[in-house]
Formats: sequence, structure tokens, C-alpha cells
Amino acid sequence: MSSADCRALYMCLHSILCRTVIERDVTIVGGGSSGTYAAIRLTDLGNTIAIVEQKDYLGGHTETYHDPQTGDTIDIGVVVWHNVTLVKNYFKRLNVSIGQMDWLTTPITRYVDFRTGHEVLDYVPSNFATALAAYREQLSKYPYVEKGFDLVYPVPVDLLLSFGEFAEKYKLQDMINFVFGFAQGLGDLLAQPTLYVFKNFGTEILNSIVTGFLTTTHKDNSKLYEHATAELEGGLFLSSKILSVERSQAGTRILVETPAGLVLINSKKLLFTIPPNLDNLEGWDLTRSEKRLFAQFRHSAYYTGLVKNTGIPDNVTVVNTGSNTLYNIPILPGLYRIQPSGTPGLMAVKFGSALSLSDEEVREEILSSIKKLSTSGKEQSCPELVVYSSHTPFEMTVPAEAIASGFYRDLGRLQGQKQTFYTGAAFHTHDSSMLWEYIEAMLPKITAA
Repeated sequence: MSSADCRALYMCLHSILCRTVIERDVTIVGGGSSGTYAAIRLTDLGNTIAIVEQKDYLGGHTETYHDPQTGDTIDIGVVVWHNVTLVKNYFKRLNVSIGQMDWLTTPITRYVDFRTGHEVLDYVPSNFATALAAYREQLSKYPYVEKGFDLVYPVPVDLLLSFGEFAEKYKLQDMINFVFGFAQGLGDLLAQPTLYVFKNFGTEILNSIVTGFLTTTHKDNSKLYEHATAELEGGLFLSSKILSVERSQAGTRILVETPAGLVLINSKKLLFTIPPNLDNLEGWDLTRSEKRLFAQFRHSAYYTGLVKNTGIPDNVTVVNTGSNTLYNIPILPGLYRIQPSGTPGLMAVKFGSALSLSDEEVREEILSSIKKLSTSGKEQSCPELVVYSSHTPFEMTVPAEAIASGFYRDLGRLQGQKQTFYTGAAFHTHDSSMLWEYIEAMLPKITAA
């Protein structure tokens, strides 16, 4: 019996056991930023939807900590959005107030090599204004990079260069440390093909640095998804797992294990918004093309949290800085920085790695790095993680050779096959505002008869 026959039999047997069978226009796999936005927009356009999400909440990497002692809210995931009309309209649609982001700054910054815990006393941040202007000029040559992966072929050589080579070619060295700290989560920045750096630190980001970013007025970005949850309640399947998927040009059948039991969702279209990891797609009727393409993805890792009892004063930011590395970029895996959260006694931490690590390893490394610090003003401490979250897999990439060979052209050809459409960070970039724009462009195709 073939795998397709086994899957069909599995679906048939379990369908008999289903007490709930529902019909929808579109089933959305994943309730993160992309899935939620698509659900709201598709609903507004008159479509019935279902969202299947493994977590017990919508929002993906948008996470907010509520401090029980002060009542403060601290966003530990998505912090800001671009100051553009689409973003403003979306927040207005969900009745969530937004305003200009007021970045928390500290009067004191310590540059420390977290490998040793010692300050890098001879390090002075570069003036990167000239390099940033030169970088913007290079970005302007490739406007299509802001819209997705619809690349020009042959792919321009500069997009395939490692970012280290690209920076050297165009004398951008003075901005590298700034990019490393701003576009976190890329793993080995200097080794990444320049295409991915452009997509994560592109023209819209540069524009927002000038005009200012947006955030929720009450510093609680999860409110956006709480309001969306209320709107979409009848079509949400949270804390749920997909057991089997059958797709054809006639529609899709998805068997879902929910807290209330098995549910069979029959829909005309399927919108895929989750990371395309083969390990997560057991039970799917993947085509040869999907298997071949998804198997080529590799990913970086990114982690976030809040720590108390650090011994670091609330007016100090500690930046990981390599004492003897190229451009003083710190060695990963490791912390990017430790900075005040805005709530006294709580420090925000971000941790990056080129490869996935276990949560236990990351937690241990965060706390041991803080204990090791021997900077001026730091007291002896016994740090504790108050909240911790893994945003892994993070940046999903393929080697430059695959890009040049047409990987993203082939990936784009999957759109619409078996009534399946694809979005999410792997298909564009890790930027909610830009992903919402990407989905807007897709809507006419998804809703077409």
C-alpha cells in the first residue's frame, strides 16, 4: 500500500470517529502574525475561515509579560511595526490604539565580551552614517527584495555574496556592528548571503528608523491578538494538532486533534503560514517538489526573556562585544545584550545562535553569562529567568548556490498548487508589517473562484 493510500485510509477511519465536520472557504495553518492577519482580512472579504494553531493563543512571536508586582506589561517578542497606512488600518480595524515608539535609552552603556565577562575598554562604536547611506544606495538597486522572493534571474552576484564580502566590497564596515545589533536573529551575519540581510534590514526599516516605529499605546502588543481572537472565536482551533492533510484541486481535507476531540475541516483553499520544516509536516500529502524544497531550508535560532536579580543597575545597558573579533562582533551562540525592560529590577535579554539549541542550554548560558559579568557597578547576583521563550526556528535560509539555481523561483511555483497558498517568514521576511503587505498582494489569488 502506498503512503497516499495509507493516508487516505487513515483519514477515512478517523473521519468516521469525528463528531465534528465543518466546511470552510479557507483553512489557515498557523495563528501567528501572518495567519491572524490573513484570517481577519479574508473574513472581511466575506470568506469563512478556520485557523489551526498548536499554541493556546494567537500571535506567534508577539508575547507580552504581565508583571504581577507592578502591573506593568513588557513586550518580549514583537516590539514595533512600521509607520505605514496598512498597519494603522489594521490596528483601527481591531480597535487597538497605537502611537510612536519611545525607545528606552540608558545613560550608561557597557561593552563587554560575554566570553570573559570583562569590559572591552578600547572599543568605541563607529559613526555609521556614511556607511548607512552607501548601504541604502545599494538597496535601491533591488526594490523587488522588499516585496518577496520574486528575484531577477540570473540572480545578481551581489545578492549572493556573503554579507562580509559585500560589506568589504562597498566599504560598509562601519555599519556592521549596528546591523548585527538591530537585525537580530540572523545567526552568523557575515556568512549570510546578502539577500537575507537586505530582506531583514531593508528600505522600509531604514525609513522607519527615520520616521519612527509604531507600538501599542499601552505597551501591550498582545492586545492586537486578543482582539483578533474575539473576532475569530468561531473559527479558532487552538492547542490543536494536524493529524492528516489531503489536498487536490477540488479542495482540502484536514483532520485535526483538538482539546474537544477530532475535527474534520473541509475547505476550498488552504493557507500555509508555519515554518516549512519537514519534521512538523508528518501526515501531510507533500508533493515531491514540496519535499525537495522544504528539505533545503536551514534555520538560525533566537530566544528572548526577562531576568531578575542580575546585579546590573537599571540605568545600564550591557552590549556583547567581541574583544578580538572582526568588527568586534560577538561570538554566537550568546546574548546580544542585556537592557532595562522599563520595570525596575527586570532586565530584557535576547540570545542568538546559528543553530538550534535546547532550551536548557540557552537558559543555562543566559544565566551563566550574567553571573560572569565583572563590569563597573554590577553587584554580586543570583540571576533568575522570570519568563523565557524560544522563537526557533527563526531565519530560514538556503545556501547562495541554491538561490542562484532558482530555489525561490521553484518555491514560488508552489503557490496555488492543490489549492494551497504559502506565506510566513520563510516565504518573505521576519517582519509583521511587510508580511501583511505580502498577504494583501496574495488575497486576490486566494479568494479567486
